[in-house]
Amino acid sequence: MKRTKIHWPVRTVLLVLLLLSAGCENRGNSQEPAESAAVDGGSSSLSGTIVMLTNRIDLIENGTFKGYADQFKKKYPEASVEFEGLPNYASDILVRLSTKDAGDVLLLPVNLPAKELGLFFEPLDNEMSAQERFTTFATYGGKRYGLSTGTTTSGIVYNKRAFEQAGIPQIPQTLEQFYAACTKLKAAGITPVYLNYGAVWPLREWGNNMVNFMTGDPEYLNNMVHEDSPWQIDNAWGQSLSIAKTIIDKGYVEDELFSNNWEISKTKLAKGEVGMYLLGNWTIRQVLDAGASEEDIGFFPFPYDNGSEHYAPLNPDWFIGVSKFSKHKELSMAWVEYFVKETSYTADWGFLPPEGAAEPSMEQFREFLSYNPRLVEATVQSDAFIEMANRAKMSFWSGDYIQELLATPDLQQSFDILNEKWKEARQGQQASPQP
Repeated sequence: MKRTKIHWPVRTVLLVLLLLSAGCENRGNSQEPAESAAVDGGSSSLSGTIVMLTNRIDLIENGTFKGYADQFKKKYPEASVEFEGLPNYASDILVRLSTKDAGDVLLLPVNLPAKELGLFFEPLDNEMSAQERFTTFATYGGKRYGLSTGTTTSGIVYNKRAFEQAGIPQIPQTLEQFYAACTKLKAAGITPVYLNYGAVWPLREWGNNMVNFMTGDPEYLNNMVHEDSPWQIDNAWGQSLSIAKTIIDKGYVEDELFSNNWEISKTKLAKGEVGMYLLGNWTIRQVLDAGASEEDIGFFPFPYDNGSEHYAPLNPDWFIGVSKFSKHKELSMAWVEYFVKETSYTADWGFLPPEGAAEPSMEQFREFLSYNPRLVEATVQSDAFIEMANRAKMSFWSGDYIQELLATPDLQQSFDILNEKWKEARQGQQASPQP
């Protein structure tokens, strides 16, 4: 799912959160009005109005979320669900949490250390998450605070008509074949790859997202906390970013690099004016909505080297949970479970089911799996990694630093600067008193 650019320094916001949340634990539920008790054990007696905060402003504006809420109301006639969209969710939600104005149901911040989840979210009932695939996420101290809204992978979303027009006979299975496909697309007057360089957040796919699966080790980023100099030309960082720099240098990407043309890029891919994206499968539905025919859009694993097989990530999308400050916690819990398990959200937006179910509903996802990638199930970014990133003032969640690395004429020199920042952060973290 599209992630938004972070504008606040995460470390600063977290410090504010900790200061403002100091008294939250003792407020308890004493201020919370009791919800109506169920009649004869039925659940339909839940009542009240709750607000869900979300990054999907588009689904508020097109009525999709209202449709889900209307169906929910049939189950709970005295209940209503309203929605509020945050344009820069990753940063906006931290500010909202700090003021306790976080609605009733919300997406869990990806850059909030696990040990702080209990300060802002209610623990979920064990039965709600019994089949959850991603067991290391949204948990702390044996308690789970969120459910995944879907399961994603990353790969090449491509236009089949563009490939046919460029004379590409088969799907690239090696990096050499990928570059050859780019050459043919460019010769046919088609932009081979749309990086969405100006939008910034898609660049994470060419950096930390790829690094964390191409080695087959989902702990790759977490293990960086044990290194002083994790950025090197001859490791996964150098490999992934060198690919992106190569396609930029060869002119295989969009002309207006610094313009944020995310919405425009979807239309261009839908029309076949662009050949490929490297993004998550969630992009497919948006490209179809931009005018592409179902049969014209495909999806295959990214061939990041010339080996015979490749890894692909299996990631959770945003987690959804209940605010600790909600005055309607029981109703909010019911909505979270309904949203994840009973609405068509997962199927509508091209996700694999968040529970361990197998068969995807989207044809493009079935095509992707037909190439037999070795799926690497993600593990949560550790608190140690998040704290190191904050201390080093590196926003892995926004993609800004990837943009800077792709623009540099000397990648190793830029790596050296990052390594120095990382080393200082590591030394500072080791010197900090442990709780």
